[in-house]
Amino acid sequence: MRRLRRLLTGVCLAALLATVVIPAGVQAEDAQQASETDVEAKIGNGITIVSEDNRVPTFEAGKSTTWTLIVHNNSGADLNNALLSPSLGEKNEEWPFNTEYQSYTRELNIKNGDSQAVSFEFTQREDVPTSRHTLQFNLYAKGSSDAVVSQKFYANTTAKPAEVPQPPTDNNVVPNPGDQLVGDGMDIPSIDAGGFSNGGASFSGGGSGSEGSTSVPRVIVTGFNTDPSEVRAGGNFTLTIHLKNTSKSTKVRNMLFDLSAPTEGTDAQTVAPAFLPASGSSSIYLDGIKANGTADISIQLNAKADLLQKPYSVDLSMKYEDSDGAQIDAASSISIPVKQDARFEFSDFEISPESISIGDEANVMCNLYNLGRIKLYNVKATFEGACIKKEEVFLGNVESGATASIDAMLEGTQATAGPANVTMTVSYEDEAGKISTTTKDLQIEVMEMMEDSSMMSGMDIPEEKKGFPVIPVAVAAGIVIVIVIIVVVRKKRKKRQRLNEEEELLDELDRSSEDER
Repeated sequence: MRRLRRLLTGVCLAALLATVVIPAGVQAEDAQQASETDVEAKIGNGITIVSEDNRVPTFEAGKSTTWTLIVHNNSGADLNNALLSPSLGEKNEEWPFNTEYQSYTRELNIKNGDSQAVSFEFTQREDVPTSRHTLQFNLYAKGSSDAVVSQKFYANTTAKPAEVPQPPTDNNVVPNPGDQLVGDGMDIPSIDAGGFSNGGASFSGGGSGSEGSTSVPRVIVTGFNTDPSEVRAGGNFTLTIHLKNTSKSTKVRNMLFDLSAPTEGTDAQTVAPAFLPASGSSSIYLDGIKANGTADISIQLNAKADLLQKPYSVDLSMKYEDSDGAQIDAASSISIPVKQDARFEFSDFEISPESISIGDEANVMCNLYNLGRIKLYNVKATFEGACIKKEEVFLGNVESGATASIDAMLEGTQATAGPANVTMTVSYEDEAGKISTTTKDLQIEVMEMMEDSSMMSGMDIPEEKKGFPVIPVAVAAGIVIVIVIIVVVRKKRKKRQRLNEEEELLDELDRSSEDER
């Protein structure tokens, strides 16, 4: 009887525990799935895109301008691997800029409550008139083909200035005999400096000619070259400017040019012109240019070491005389792009553990410090070696002066005789999409697989069957067991009560028989 009671009590307790524990686990799993669904639903809510300083950008024909947008994430969830791109429109007229890249998409990684600045560089088409345009930017979440946020902005465009009309040509003008003398209007051969070129910069300003002159000879900048082609901050380069005398009847002479670069710097100690002559002064002298002739002027310049990576405008002032000796002043400008070299360092590797067995993993961590003045785009670290499985870690974009953490789990695949080399290759892109790489080595020892590990790996863990109604069955079983227990207990009570009554009856009979005696 006691064994039966204990057995029934144990069965009841097991049923009650099943009804409590199993629903709790299922509810936790359902809660986790609901939480993930809620996070995905929040994408797009609370994310705003605004123009920097809330200003409407103004673009000029043929000029490159940077437009910065600020993305605020107040959605309640982190925004990882999202994409922000402008809508180029179905017709070319809707997009007022030159399409210089295959894609203007920028990747975003913004934690909840943070913001990120995203810059786009656009060059206005020369055929676009002065107008106001409505441009749309779309934000796409990871794995989504539809935009979760679309924001429209205004942008102003400025038409290309009207070209200066050519002076009337006098076919009866006979060149002076001195026009062919060296230094007095001779057509100077063009210098091919190679490298970056920029066509057709117009001049501004004016001058005064003699009272008897019918037209003023104009000298314009038709283009320029830099050698080397890419101007690096802190380096020297040769600037060659191409000039043309647009007058077909009047030569110009006694020409003086002066270059003026913008002032750059954050404080009084670092403020200086962006470009300075490598030797001598910024003035250039030229004897002259004959009518309808061309000439080149060159100067060696040094780019300031702390310049940001962007184009810098350089003003060129011109003073010259016409054939009557009247002095003429003019001015023009050119834009010189400056490149900054990427500069970064890695911290020492932290490897835990340094020795692993085949099939086990080692945690490798280090930091990347962006010490340069440019932003690193799409940074990715790849670990490769004969003893490990290839592993890739995507870091995203790393701002100038920021730190990125590299954290990878490397799985051993082949045993080594002592520590073996593993190479970490870090790749990144610049603003133009050019990919660069650098490497750093580390060492990991991989040993043969342990016996117990092989036994554990060989064991097949039965998969939990899905779809079986565990909760209803457990509840029903508990109810049945409780009913059975109640029935058994009642039967035992009745049987015991009947036995007691029989014993009492026998006792009374015994007592009555004794009394009779």
